[in-house]
Amino acid sequence: MHHPKRIYSSKDLEITFFRNLGKYIKNIQHESGAIPSNEDGSHDPWDHIESIMGLNFSNEYEASKRAFNWLIRNQNIDGSWYAKYKNDTPIEKNKPTHFGPYISVAALHFYKISKDKDFLEKVWPTIELAINFSVNLQTKNGTIPWSIDKHEEIEHDFLITGSSSILKSIECGLAVSKILDKLENTESWIKSYDLLSEAIKNPTGKFDILKDRKRFSMDSYYPILSGCLNQNQIKLYIDKIFADFYVNEIGVKCVIEEPWVTVAETSEFIVSLMISGDFNKSKQLLIDILNISDENKIPYMGWQYKENIFWPNEKPSWTAAALIIAADSVLNFSSASDLFLKNQSSLY
Repeated sequence: MHHPKRIYSSKDLEITFFRNLGKYIKNIQHESGAIPSNEDGSHDPWDHIESIMGLNFSNEYEASKRAFNWLIRNQNIDGSWYAKYKNDTPIEKNKPTHFGPYISVAALHFYKISKDKDFLEKVWPTIELAINFSVNLQTKNGTIPWSIDKHEEIEHDFLITGSSSILKSIECGLAVSKILDKLENTESWIKSYDLLSEAIKNPTGKFDILKDRKRFSMDSYYPILSGCLNQNQIKLYIDKIFADFYVNEIGVKCVIEEPWVTVAETSEFIVSLMISGDFNKSKQLLIDILNISDENKIPYMGWQYKENIFWPNEKPSWTAAALIIAADSVLNFSSASDLFLKNQSSLY
C-alpha cells in the first residue's frame, strides 16, 4: 500500500488554505453562473450547490449570487432541476429528487455567513418550489422516490443517501422559513420531515430496493448527515465505516472493493465524526486528506493507493467545497461551521 507524499500537516490548518479553495471555485465558474463539476464543463445541480458553499465560506458573495441566479433561472416549473447541464442547456433530463431541495442548505449557509437577508428573500420562492417538488412525491411509509425519469415517470427506488440529503434540506428550509417569517408556507414540510426521519431511523426494507448500495461508503454516513439519528445509531454507522472503508493515514474509500480513497467521501465522513463528537479523529483525518492535493493546495478527486497515483487527474469544484465544509466543521472558522452539526430549524 502506498501513501501520498505528506507535504501538508497541522500547520496548514489555517483559514487561508481553505479560502484559497473557494477562490479556485470562483475561477472555474462560468460566466452563466454555472459551476462546472466535470472536465467537459458540465455540472449537476447538487454539485453546483455544494460549490456555492465553498464560495460563501471564502466571502465570494457576488460569485455565490451568480450561482444562485443560475438556479433561479433554470428551475423547472415543477420545482425540479434536470440531472445535468452545460451552462443553461440540460443534457440529462431525469429529475433527481434530492438535487433541488439542497438549495435550502446553501441558502442558509450564505445567510449565516453574509447576513444578507434581502438575498435570502429573493431565493425563497425557489427554495419553496424545490422542497415542495420532493415532498409532494413522498409515499405513505415516508420514503421519497429518487428521481422522475425523462418521460416524466416516477423511478420507484428510494436511496438512503438522497433521502438523507432531502431531510437535511427540509430542516434548513424550515430554518429559512422562520428567518423570513414564512411559516404558513411550510406546515406540510414538518409532517414530511417527521415521516422521512422515521424511515431513515428504521430503514429496513424501505431503501435501495432495486440495487444493493452497501458497497458505497456514503450509504453508511449519509444517514448521520441527515441529522435525525441518536448517538447509538450514529456509532453503528461510524464503526462500519472504520471496519469496511477506512484506510489508515489516507482516508475513506468510495467503494468497498476499490483501492481508492476520495477527498469528498472522507470530507463528508469527517463531518459525520464531528456530529458524533469525535474531534480528534476528525482533525487527524482532515490533515491526512490535505495530502491528496497538488502543490497549489487544490485537492484531487482521490488517491489510488495500489497504483500510487492521484486518480483521476481531476480537481472537481465540489471536492474542494466538501473539503471546505469539513474544515469549517472541525475548526470553526465561520459562523456557518455548525450547519451540519446542529439542527438548524431549532436555532431560529
